[in-house]
Amino acid sequence: MHSTHLSNLTRPSFPLQLTGLAGSSNITGDDQKKLDIIGNDIFVNAMKSSGRVRLLISEEEEEAIVFDEYPHARYAVVCDPIDGSSNLDAGVSVGTIFGVFKLPEGAKGTKEDVLLPGTELVAAGFTMYGASTQLVITMKGGPVTGFTMDTALGEFILTHPDMRIPKKRAIYSVNEGNSLYWEEPVKEYINSLKYPEDKGGKPYSGRYIGSMVADAYRTLLYGGVFAYPADKKSAKGKLRILYECAPMAMVFENGECKWRHECPADFEAREIRMLTCF
Repeated sequence: MHSTHLSNLTRPSFPLQLTGLAGSSNITGDDQKKLDIIGNDIFVNAMKSSGRVRLLISEEEEEAIVFDEYPHARYAVVCDPIDGSSNLDAGVSVGTIFGVFKLPEGAKGTKEDVLLPGTELVAAGFTMYGASTQLVITMKGGPVTGFTMDTALGEFILTHPDMRIPKKRAIYSVNEGNSLYWEEPVKEYINSLKYPEDKGGKPYSGRYIGSMVADAYRTLLYGGVFAYPADKKSAKGKLRILYECAPMAMVFENGECKWRHECPADFEAREIRMLTCF
């Protein structure tokens, strides 16, 4: 239901005046777009009405939302309701990133219940709103499955069963505008993709949209390298472990991604807005 509503809202955003800034910032200091606020409200209401969610952590909320009316609900959800909203005015795809934890018996329904490594997620995925609306979801230890919204029916149709990242595709996706601030190992690796030393080696093509869901979806479909490295300006990285990095890492891991270093799903958030790289 959340995805259906947002799919409809992102398409006619200009006549509905949903683009532009809302005149406020979220708890992490990002300027809020009008759709950030609306998307968050829709997501909160969807989780509340499900009756199965005890705790919700949202990018747009200062504190954890606890649904006390469902004290026996066994799930906690973490989300970025509208990822990439700064691109919305330019017509670039945006999306929703989400992860689901199962609360243990006796959980009190506090934010401490979800300060766990991403390996503890039982489900994760994202929705992308663009020329079409795509839902990608995976369960713990299961395959990655992709659905496309049929706008005539208003329902998601299975279109991409058992998604696996292709092993060979010479594409890299990274914001090279930050290359001045990269550490030397990062520079050397990206340069090795652009300037292969092997005789006759083909350089990788750069493809960077700047919306994480869009770049991640393309990488799932076509393969290649996707990176969001830390740099001298942001030594800890800029992605939130809990509701951006961990869910996306679970999708990539189940899609048979090969990590250059350790899998980001192993990182444990010590606070709900803890940062990391990808």
